Amino acid sequence: MNTPRNSPSPSTSSYKNAPTRSVSVRGEDFTYRELGLEGGVPLILLVHLAGVLDNWDPRVVDGLAARRRVITFDNRGVGGSSGSTPDTIEAMARDAVLFIRALGFEQVDLLGLSMGGFVAQVIAGEEPRLVRKVILAGTGPAGGPGIDKVPALAIQATLKGGLTRQDPKLSLFFTETAGGRQAGRAFLERLKERTHNRDKGISLPSLRAQLKAIKQWGRQAPSDLSAIHQPVLVANGENDRMVPSQNTLDLAARLPRSELVPLYPDAGHGGIFQCHEEFVPRALEFLES
Repeated sequence: MNTPRNSPSPSTSSYKNAPTRSVSVRGEDFTYRELGLEGGVPLILLVHLAGVLDNWDPRVVDGLAARRRVITFDNRGVGGSSGSTPDTIEAMARDAVLFIRALGFEQVDLLGLSMGGFVAQVIAGEEPRLVRKVILAGTGPAGGPGIDKVPALAIQATLKGGLTRQDPKLSLFFTETAGGRQAGRAFLERLKERTHNRDKGISLPSLRAQLKAIKQWGRQAPSDLSAIHQPVLVANGENDRMVPSQNTLDLAARLPRSELVPLYPDAGHGGIFQCHEEFVPRALEFLES
């Protein structure tokens, strides 16, 4: 891996082959991957709870990178990035901004999924000149109903998964219907497509910090979403059991410049992965409009 002052031009056409790089951020190494077209406003992807570089669906990343410069990264202390993971969403947002600036970018678009959507909201509100457009998926505002229960759901699903030898993402990200189970299994197979230089899994201390941050976000006073003036695209499945789908509708209603993607039927928290064939074109249309 290398440590550039400014991000090199992307050239890889497939996420499964994208090299893992690093950049120094105030003495810590942040790992990232980038691919897609050169030039234009880069799209920064902010991942979900416990997610690392290899938890992004390659169909989503490759689809977006066909027409955009796309960057995924591990925030402080997560996966291959060094340092200690913050235990507040606000601190995670500050670290993400430092990472973006370390790559030399003056303006970016954001795609935040679940916890990454919490982080994206803070960045958009605090850094209006840095953020041009935002996509929020499977996420909700501070104080949103059910968000403070995410840690308990995640722990329960992880324990159940250990007993049944089933990846907890199947129950957390997808519905229990036949269609949901099939989509979940297909998603897990796609995550295995990268066979070399895979990222490190999240450590237990980092996971604990993230769980604490999410619980606090869920128990905060409701966000003042009127402070987010950028165009925002909001998407989710209609049966999100982690961040209940009503939060998606709430975001769309309260953000001043929002567009709501009709909730994906028979889909849950991982709706943008399950319905990637519909989501990617809609996201590109929004970003390019």
